[in-house]
Amino acid sequence: MSSSRRPILFACTQSTGLLNPSLVLAGELARRGVDDLWFATDDNRREEVEAVSSASPVRFVSMGEVDPRYAPTMWDEETYRAVTQPSRFGAYLARVKRSMDAEFHYDRYRRMDAAVADIEPALMVINNLCVYAIQVAMTRNIPFVITAPFPPSALFEDSLPLRYPTPVSGLPRDMTLPQQVANLLFRLRLRTLVLRPSILRRGIEYDKAMTALGVDRRSHRERERLAAAELILCFSLFGLDYPFPVPDKLHTLGAMIPPLPEAPGDDAVSRWLDAHESVVYVAFGTITRLTQREVDAMIDVARRLEGRHHVLWKLPREQQNMLPPAERLPGNLRVESWLPSQCDVLAHPHVRAFFNHGGSNSFHEGIYFGTPLLVRPLWLDCYDHAVRAVDSGVGLAVDRPETIDPEDVYGKLVRLLEEPSFRARAEQFGQRQRATGGVRAAADLILGCPAFTATADASPVG
Repeated sequence: MSSSRRPILFACTQSTGLLNPSLVLAGELARRGVDDLWFATDDNRREEVEAVSSASPVRFVSMGEVDPRYAPTMWDEETYRAVTQPSRFGAYLARVKRSMDAEFHYDRYRRMDAAVADIEPALMVINNLCVYAIQVAMTRNIPFVITAPFPPSALFEDSLPLRYPTPVSGLPRDMTLPQQVANLLFRLRLRTLVLRPSILRRGIEYDKAMTALGVDRRSHRERERLAAAELILCFSLFGLDYPFPVPDKLHTLGAMIPPLPEAPGDDAVSRWLDAHESVVYVAFGTITRLTQREVDAMIDVARRLEGRHHVLWKLPREQQNMLPPAERLPGNLRVESWLPSQCDVLAHPHVRAFFNHGGSNSFHEGIYFGTPLLVRPLWLDCYDHAVRAVDSGVGLAVDRPETIDPEDVYGKLVRLLEEPSFRARAEQFGQRQRATGGVRAAADLILGCPAFTATADASPVG
């Protein structure tokens, strides 16, 4: 690699919740005119990657066609129900089984390895779940930064104190004695998961595939991946997450928020928000599949709020066939199949509460803009975000996440809208997120990495 070149290669899985923060960060570097920016992900995200080009281009690197097995929006109904089942351990087990495919990882590793050999990056910026990219970086001794749009505890599961709520358990900070016992048992079940015959078989196949590729064996363990990183950029905050000892290389930066407005031409929704002083924004992410009963329940909630509050509901087009005719919808309800910018909506001063699925981006973005949250957790880490919303005082969680109970949802939304303590706490944590420097601080940290700033004596990769 020429000493005059300092390529930065971003790598991320195609999942919307993981991809979006990485795109915001890549876009920040592009606005600054940083040269030689590359972004590797699946082909279905090419347009979004190229769209963040600005003063300098962001070049797309193909990791191949999206694999339906790894795209939750493309799962069959049986898989979706297994991964979103009420049992925390059952859902985790189903997710692990779905993600352990030696052939897939073998293919993605080879594609990433070939891209790295061609680009010769000075630094890689890798989402923590894009494991094959971290493995390539460790095997080729390329400096890398790990990014994670999750609370810090989701990264350091192996290092957490015994009495710390185990990630994806949905347990609170202050646990009762039965909860403490349940927490220890849950952690034990996770640690011994690899001994299950179905998981063990997949593990052996995966190990054989990685050995055939000559992958650095240290990269199989998350603890070693974190230890090898130059920096760990976590898009959360302590206070929203519970404290525990962390390495100095970890930086908690809050949500990755792009320059706003993201979509200044979206005048219809903006005018509607301008016209209504109290709006509840409802969005359950890209994965949630509502039933007819749940759609009916949300319409009931909107009807109960009519006269005092309006509702903006982002509902995917393929689920809108469950809506009644427009003339039978409550007059305070506006349904949109797609919004060009969730951040633009949350930034509007008339949005008073945010009813969401507990995804990490929704959780942190809502708080960033000082908006109280009502959380109906969908799966896995969503349960952790729900309990952290309650513990931090920024929101409430539904009583029965497996359904939508109009009475429960209405009552909790009214509390969020009328009790000032929720907004005060959300605004407090929003200010704390902004004080971290967010995407600008993340970009500064990346550009300050010695691996990037060094311009002499750079030797070829591989």
